[in-house]
Amino acid sequence: MKNFLMGVMACSVMSAAPVWAGLGGAPAYPSAQRAPAVRTMAAANGVAASYTVTTATLDNGTVIHEYLDSAGTVFAVSWRGPRVGSLESLLGSYFPAWQKGLADARAARGGGHGPVSMHGADLAVEAGGHMGALTGRAWLPKALPQGMNADQIQ
Repeated sequence: MKNFLMGVMACSVMSAAPVWAGLGGAPAYPSAQRAPAVRTMAAANGVAASYTVTTATLDNGTVIHEYLDSAGTVFAVSWRGPRVGSLESLLGSYFPAWQKGLADARAARGGGHGPVSMHGADLAVEAGGHMGALTGRAWLPKALPQGMNADQIQ
């Protein structure tokens, strides 16, 4: 009976939780302020990159930026604040790749915590900071708009 009740509670919590897409999909924070509405960045090669940035401030003070292409698909995210929030929500279907990259980085340095950087063909993530002041960004290298580079993700 106890297991049944726990299962029912888990299902009700999961059904009440919002479903977000994150990186590679729809924004994780769909009602976030669009600031500014559209940014057009001139690149060194003369090609302009057009994208939208949404900004959400979590209850804990963390600021999340989601970068959307012209179709409304999130191609990059960044965060800065006392806590990261839900990387599973922000990274969406790329979260398992991040978990593997994080485990590999920690294993390579013999364990512990600290800044982590992983750059792959499909996903790049840089995360660091210290307790109470965490920063990071993640992006899909192949999905960056033409004329944009990762340095513009802040």
